[in-house]
Amino acid sequence: MIQLTLEERVGALEDTVAALVTGAGRPKKDWKGTVGMFEGDAVMAEIQEEGRKIREAERRAARQESES
Repeated sequence: MIQLTLEERVGALEDTVAALVTGAGRPKKDWKGTVGMFEGDAVMAEIQEEGRKIREAERRAARQESES
């Protein structure tokens, strides 16, 4: 096993911290990468349909409440 000097170890730590602070090596978060991610996915289609049903029920309830 190679023994590093204290200066070499501190230098390596400084490089690591600098990379972490600047975000080097991290992929850029971009919403465009998620577009179409679930296209053709039957489970996701079911989730979306259930969400649509919930929203419609909430709209109906809100309309009835505002008409009362």
